[in-house]
Amino acid sequence: MAATELIVDVQPKEISIALLDDKRLVELQKESRGVSFSVGDIYLGRVKKIMPGLNAAFIDVGYSKEAFLHYLDLGQQFNSTQKYIKQIISDRRKAPVSVSKFKLLPDISKEGTIDEAIKPGDEILVQITKEPISTKGPRLTAEITLAGRFLVLVPFSDKVSLSQKIKSQAERTRLKQLIQSIKPKGFGVIVRTVAEDKKVAELDNELKTLVKCWEEAMLKLQRAKTPSLVTAETSRTVGVIRDIFSPSFENIFVNDRETFSEIVNYVSLIAPEKKDIVKLYEGDLPIFDHFAITKQIKSSFGKTVSFKNGAYLIIEHTEAMHVIDVNSGNRSKNGTGQEENAIEVNLAAAKEIARQLRLRDMGGIIVVDFIDMDNADNRQKLYDFMREAMAEDRARHNILPLSKFGLMQITRHRVRPVLDIAVAEDCPVCYGKGKISPSILFTDKLEDKIAYLVKKLRVKKFSLHVHPYVAAFINSGSPSLKWRWKMKYSLGFKLIPNQSLALLEYRIFDDKRNEIDLKEEIEVK
Repeated sequence: MAATELIVDVQPKEISIALLDDKRLVELQKESRGVSFSVGDIYLGRVKKIMPGLNAAFIDVGYSKEAFLHYLDLGQQFNSTQKYIKQIISDRRKAPVSVSKFKLLPDISKEGTIDEAIKPGDEILVQITKEPISTKGPRLTAEITLAGRFLVLVPFSDKVSLSQKIKSQAERTRLKQLIQSIKPKGFGVIVRTVAEDKKVAELDNELKTLVKCWEEAMLKLQRAKTPSLVTAETSRTVGVIRDIFSPSFENIFVNDRETFSEIVNYVSLIAPEKKDIVKLYEGDLPIFDHFAITKQIKSSFGKTVSFKNGAYLIIEHTEAMHVIDVNSGNRSKNGTGQEENAIEVNLAAAKEIARQLRLRDMGGIIVVDFIDMDNADNRQKLYDFMREAMAEDRARHNILPLSKFGLMQITRHRVRPVLDIAVAEDCPVCYGKGKISPSILFTDKLEDKIAYLVKKLRVKKFSLHVHPYVAAFINSGSPSLKWRWKMKYSLGFKLIPNQSLALLEYRIFDDKRNEIDLKEEIEVK
């Protein structure tokens, strides 16, 4: 089993989470720290428009674009949910009645219409199932669920469902009977795959925690104005750990004390014996540079991705679909025939494509143009290998066999915008204008900044982050620029090579790792 590590890079404006298998980057998620409308968030919204032709409605949840809710996403118990919500909102002075004591109403018809269920102006409790993508608003469901590590709680339902990945019939029977014996009335439960072989105490503890979360959300709902957030999904970092945590996790490194404490608390709750794998990173180098993630990002997110012996992929993104072309490049065939070369390149490409889909979180329709193969057994072998390579992908997906044109079609569930990182830069000297500018005097500019920092702002201990090439230049010579600056200005000065910076970009941090924006400071002065 591959050794798995999670690296969390917390910056003032953004949190980046990298998942490594045997030091190789397989997943990367970036989230703005001010992000809203995340999958799992629960909102009190207001119906704005009914669209009978779509059998759907547009809901105001506070986003610039109205959110979309289809009739089939109301959930069978919508009548019960809506009656309960109206009861809570209408009497804000009384404590919300327990769902266990609430009388459930009959299910709504699967063949019904949206205008029979809701009308413009209605207040409705909804949950984000798909974040805003491109010009579209969020996608919603009115069937509220609260996800834990082992269980998913479904209010206003008495049904117990089990993950299809739990194969043992004896274990399925045990889990179903166990959950039915401990769950409160009025709540349904979906048992996740990781609940297999778990003891009743663990499952009961999580079930009680989820019910408590629901009750706290209903108390917030009483005071909520429309539209507003009722309860937020757990942070992206904890959400990733919740969904993928396994015994193969060897380390979780994080460079922020607050996030470190949050992760330690969560891991202590779900797996107390593994809490020591969570470690606070306090090195001088940026955490992604230290774990060689920055290099992998820059080599993996371009339009062209090389993967084996000169072979490469061309990845194009359009509004309708993603297109991937497999090329053998200048790869030496070593005397093998065309068919053998084609299957070898295609199998290696399939492995890299499976990684790229997870890494970029590509969704929707993906069309792959593999190298043509005449042998039917080889085409079947490639199809089987692709299915195996994507078995670890947590996103729902479907793979079709190769068409007669040699194309493979893949659909992958997309809940967030595709992660598209720019890896090309303008010339740092002329900024794409084709003319050399005074920026060749970059080190003089840096010295001026250091002088202002030390003499005007009285900052004695700080670190200067620059591109590794610039750092190498400043460290070169005898005496080096770095040594001269330390002697002239401050012995508390540290020079840090940072691979994420452009050639003539720099950042300055104080001894508490807070960034100092000298441009703002100078403007204020």
